[in-house]
Amino acid sequence: MRFNRKRLYWVCQVGGWTLYLLLNMVFLYLSGSWRSEMTWGLLFIFAMGILLTQLFRAMVVRFDWLRLPPGKAVLHVLPANLLMGSLIVILQVGLERMTALQSNAAAAQLDLVRMAINMLNYTFVFFSWSLIYFLVHYIENYKKAEIENLRRQAIIKEIELNKLKSQLNPHFMFNSMNSIRALVDEDPARAKESVTQLSNILRNTLLMGRNKVIPFEDECRIVRDYLALEGMRFEERLRVEWDLAPGSERFEVPPLMIQTLVENGIKHGISKLPGGGTLRISSEMKEDGLEVLISNTGRLDESKKPETGFGLVNTVQRLELLYGGRAAFSIGNQDDGTVLTRIFIPQSLQP
Repeated sequence: MRFNRKRLYWVCQVGGWTLYLLLNMVFLYLSGSWRSEMTWGLLFIFAMGILLTQLFRAMVVRFDWLRLPPGKAVLHVLPANLLMGSLIVILQVGLERMTALQSNAAAAQLDLVRMAINMLNYTFVFFSWSLIYFLVHYIENYKKAEIENLRRQAIIKEIELNKLKSQLNPHFMFNSMNSIRALVDEDPARAKESVTQLSNILRNTLLMGRNKVIPFEDECRIVRDYLALEGMRFEERLRVEWDLAPGSERFEVPPLMIQTLVENGIKHGISKLPGGGTLRISSEMKEDGLEVLISNTGRLDESKKPETGFGLVNTVQRLELLYGGRAAFSIGNQDDGTVLTRIFIPQSLQP
């Protein structure tokens, strides 16, 4: 990569000064001032241009001017360009005098005013060269900084996401253990069976927790195991309905996200009702993603901050980290006495 950049620099360097040389020749020819002996003078300008810009480049690297803000860089570049413009005029005049390329009359006309004009012209040429050189490096550094910033943001998001996932598994296990504890005195055999189910669930969640997303079918498998575990505690008080759209099983969703919403519906809705209630899980394929609806019997007190606790806060944060503003989440009361939780998951993760 370094060799390619160096080669590109020299292609631009030689090509740029060659173009400048040809433009001068064309201008002199069109103005009727061209003489064959001027070729050596133009070749001298070509060689000095490359030499002086190389020395200037070495100075820029030596004093690290590329790291200066544009305003301060100009204060260093302009005097250096003026110096190079003056030097090339002095050398050009000396060469013309020594090689007698000009007549005595022409030499007499080469007064201080003309030297000053030539000096300003060459200073402008060197300043144009400097402007292109600095602009290329500023753009390159900006792109590097932008890439580094994006990489840093990605690392931060990954850390935040892993933190949320690491909090989720202990939270899920704590609630599941509470459910099993309620069965220990009532039905030890069923409690033993529940422990086996819990171990299966934890094994699956630990394996899936390494991925940002998993198939919706795998997520539903965890939800079914969890509902079976809760069904031992609530018995007939917990009724479950499924209505999944064909093809949705292959859609990728964040692991344990649907399970968290199901757990929230049971904990803050059905478990508080003496007669229990119905939990309904449905999905619908949209053009640009998957919509999952979870409804549970109960009412949400919308006049107060909802007692959603850890689960829904975790869900909202994960959606934002994974999908940005393209995902959607809402929860609210329905006219039929249920609480509806809606989540929309886009087809692809946020880049």
